[in-house]
Amino acid sequence: MPESQRPYRPQMSEAGLAPTHAVQAVDEQGEGRDMEVAGEFPLTIKVDDREVVTLMTLGTYPEALTLGYLRNQRLVEDIESIRSVEVDWEREQVAVSTVDGTGIVDWEEKLSGRTVTTGCGQGTVFSCTLDELYSWRVPHVSLKQSRIYELLREIASYNEVYKRAGAVHGCALCLDTDIITFIEDVGRHNAADAISGLMWLDGLGGGDKIFYTTGRLTSEIVMKVAHMGIPALLSRSGVTHMGLELAQDLGLIMIARAKGKHFLVYNGADQIEFDARPPRTPGSRKRRSGPPVAAA
Repeated sequence: MPESQRPYRPQMSEAGLAPTHAVQAVDEQGEGRDMEVAGEFPLTIKVDDREVVTLMTLGTYPEALTLGYLRNQRLVEDIESIRSVEVDWEREQVAVSTVDGTGIVDWEEKLSGRTVTTGCGQGTVFSCTLDELYSWRVPHVSLKQSRIYELLREIASYNEVYKRAGAVHGCALCLDTDIITFIEDVGRHNAADAISGLMWLDGLGGGDKIFYTTGRLTSEIVMKVAHMGIPALLSRSGVTHMGLELAQDLGLIMIARAKGKHFLVYNGADQIEFDARPPRTPGSRKRRSGPPVAAA
């Protein structure tokens, strides 16, 4: 790609850490075992020397995590306003410098209201995120049942850190059945932000993408995915009521409890082409929900 067409990229450190660390444990038989545990480190984000937040993170993609956090919280609107992102693990901080050195625009207004959430390793949504939420509309797309199955088969080969150490969530940015990137972190929100940061750096739009997570689909995850412009959410876990209401309001496809050849569509069922359903056998009946009815 010609230099003039490449997306703008701030100056950045490359300070990613190893995701796991060797430890000793003793099993139920009293035998010593060599094990691995997931990393967990505090990382304080500062913008022009002003502290924004401290995140607990695996530490594998600290620069992308920082950019994605600032983007998804609507604290910085334009990546070209960021001059550099420098991580210093000894000081447990990342210094973000803006081009004009004035920090976050409308700082006091944006940070005046905060909502505590269920986010692992984060737990805060700024008022500006909520205020701008309904200005974002995602494209109307269709998905095929057979392609969802194929995507789930592809994703099953990932989760490398989880397989080695557990204690992490994974998120993926997908195009049809292809995994563009898969990131694991101690919290699903960190993994989502890191993906958002990489999309920002690479100039990737979300309109034709699917977002996958191993974690539950809460309101905050729906917000982040909507801000990334991604129209479809796929999760191995469940949904919350507020997450579902937001997905309905914003028009996101919401698919949960997805594993193997099972999934539940909580929103957007009319956008799913059920092209892999087995034929109904004679006498088969649709399963009722709810408790069985006692015989008279």
